[in-house]
Amino acid sequence: MLTRSHGLGNDYLVADPAELPFAVSPQRVRRLCDRHVGVGSDGLLLLEGTRGLRILNPDGSEAEKSGNGLRIFARWLFDTRRVDARSFTIRVGGAEAAVTVHADDATVTVDMGRPTFRDDLSAIQVDGRQLAVSALSIGNPHCVIFRQELDVTELRRLGPLVEHHPAFPNRTNMQLAHVADRRTVDLLIWERGAGETRASGSSSCAVVAAAYRAGLVDTEVTARMPGGELAVRVDAQGCLWQRGPVEEIARITLSPELIEHLQALP
Repeated sequence: MLTRSHGLGNDYLVADPAELPFAVSPQRVRRLCDRHVGVGSDGLLLLEGTRGLRILNPDGSEAEKSGNGLRIFARWLFDTRRVDARSFTIRVGGAEAAVTVHADDATVTVDMGRPTFRDDLSAIQVDGRQLAVSALSIGNPHCVIFRQELDVTELRRLGPLVEHHPAFPNRTNMQLAHVADRRTVDLLIWERGAGETRASGSSSCAVVAAAYRAGLVDTEVTARMPGGELAVRVDAQGCLWQRGPVEEIARITLSPELIEHLQALP
């Protein structure tokens, strides 16, 4: 049984590997996440142990962290009664993330931790142009590029080039960002291993962190994306907290034909 849920249009499949009729491999993840010949999703979230999370991108590669993924996984753990309390921790990327599944609405809050900035990298050469960047990690890598206006054409052109830039040997997520005011940022997202994405929790936190470090925003910020809005808060210790919606789409039983195709893959 697979559950498909989304956070602001960023959708994931969630599963307990013990309940899948095949072993997980990059080739099988690619087929499963394919929107034409598989179930379709922006990635696969897998249970490890009792509350551990493994995140796989739709190209089969592994991600260290995902804000939307953590919210979706937290809601799944609670809805499937794998946890009893509404506040608990999830182990992801070798660290613990505190989460709360709120009772009053369909939102989840996640502690995304304290960002780490790459002070050695403030600009990169792309297509013969020098781009000012803010490079940082929130458990996964990000490259924030501030703009006066956001252009999806620029996102699609720069996204693959920045993702695979030599400055990021493990590839990176990229955001084009605009600070609308001290409590609001707008962003477009190119996600490592997935491409253009409607929303991203970790990308929202990366943009807020970069803007906060530059003195452009306050401690409580709304991050606006094509898929919707997330609330991001910077606490006194510099940790980033995000709150946003999770909506379940379907609980899926795979067809014998798809299972056969998946099992035939290495």
